[in-house]
Amino acid sequence: MLFNQGTDRVDTSAQALRRTSFWFAAIALLCLFCADLDVSTSDPWHELGLMAIGALSPSVWSWPTLLTSLANTFSFALQGVSLAAVSGFILALGYGSALVRSFCAFIRSIHELFWALLFIQITGLSSLTGLLAIAIPYAGTLAKIYGELFEEVDLAPASNSPTTKQPLTHFLYTVLPLAWRPMTIYTSYRFECAIRSSAILGFVGLPTLGFHLETALGEGHYSEAAAYFYALLLLIGTLRFWLQKRLLPIYLLAVFYYLPPEAQISWELAARFITEDIVPAPLRGDTLLAAGTFALFADWFSLLWQHQIWPGLVNTVLLGQISLVFTGLLALLLFPLNSPLFFRRWGRASGDGLLILLRTIPEYLLAFLGLLVLGPSMLPAVLALGIHNGAIIAHLVGRHSAELSLRADSSRGLNLYFFEILPRIYRQFLAFLFYRWEVILRETAILGILGISTLGFYIDSAFEEFRFDRALILILASALLNMGVDQLARRIRLRLHLKTAPESL
Repeated sequence: MLFNQGTDRVDTSAQALRRTSFWFAAIALLCLFCADLDVSTSDPWHELGLMAIGALSPSVWSWPTLLTSLANTFSFALQGVSLAAVSGFILALGYGSALVRSFCAFIRSIHELFWALLFIQITGLSSLTGLLAIAIPYAGTLAKIYGELFEEVDLAPASNSPTTKQPLTHFLYTVLPLAWRPMTIYTSYRFECAIRSSAILGFVGLPTLGFHLETALGEGHYSEAAAYFYALLLLIGTLRFWLQKRLLPIYLLAVFYYLPPEAQISWELAARFITEDIVPAPLRGDTLLAAGTFALFADWFSLLWQHQIWPGLVNTVLLGQISLVFTGLLALLLFPLNSPLFFRRWGRASGDGLLILLRTIPEYLLAFLGLLVLGPSMLPAVLALGIHNGAIIAHLVGRHSAELSLRADSSRGLNLYFFEILPRIYRQFLAFLFYRWEVILRETAILGILGISTLGFYIDSAFEEFRFDRALILILASALLNMGVDQLARRIRLRLHLKTAPESL
């Protein structure tokens, strides 16, 4: 009877996983019929061939420019993550508070490029803008990760410690030491992400690698673009060799000396931006107290909702859901490349190298390349989001599969994949996928800057037209959407009893 009860619980859990997977796939299939996935270029293979030739013949037009942009990219990333780690740790101490959790969810739900577009209006294209654009959302992310680690550490070994009666001492001597290693591992991963974010800040004008990449790609100088792209790959790919803990203080002093976070701020313009420019037009100045103000604001918001917020939300969700399922399919297809159950040492090393390469390329850059080849549609964005995030999840799932043990008479080939490995890693795969859901949606919104009609498209248009009040409302809509998806993903993970701890990168 006990066995039957246990079997029923397992079957029910498996059915829940299958049911959840089916509905997500069905929703993505419906979204496909509503999405614009056309290829609009007359000869995409010609453009792809030119890119391939450029990739095989990189050319450095100016070494000082390349090295300066490389140094700027590294400096923004290290400064931003350092400030984010300190701020995130402080916020994590109060992560049990609903107010703190909501604040962290809000600041991380706004993409770095949106933060940069906001700060540019006050601090200009300055080093302070780059620092804040990375530090603020990353602080919210690290606070979430640190806070969840503090909550989920196994305190059984220290349950009999006399320090449990003193909260601060208990935290410093039991909770923090147990959480410290995964905290440092995840922070190092976030630094890798920060380098990608720092490079992408160049697409809004900051002097990082992305600025020169966009210029070279836009002008068709693919050999020059390849040089900047390889510099980015080299910077990220060699981190483990030269970014040592004992050298961190030296690096920190160097980046703050080389690129001090400063800006020439016009406080008069800053005050106007905060008190007038971002205030909805019907509520500015004396009109706030005038009769009919509420009706004017309602009409203003209704037009904004009909023509920008609602279409942007719909397209963001459509693209996000298609990309989420495509990410999952790619991850399931690619994870054997990083699994010792399918490949031996050298084969696995080659496969893992490919996954690291794919996850190193920022989604924004992949989408930009896709638009040049395929033309303006959602297809380049789907491919970019799927390739980048699918490689990340495949890398994680492959590492997780290494913990499995097989019988001596286990199957081989496709039977090994479908009947031995896949059922045993599927739960962890879904946990990773739902952890990436919020990230995919954030990136979906920002890809609108490239011309895809998500929320980012309307936000970028509002900034170009100096309609900062509309831009702020649209950014808030994007933030609320991301916060909602984050909560929904967490509820699904809890309902399916998936691992809720952060990704063990």
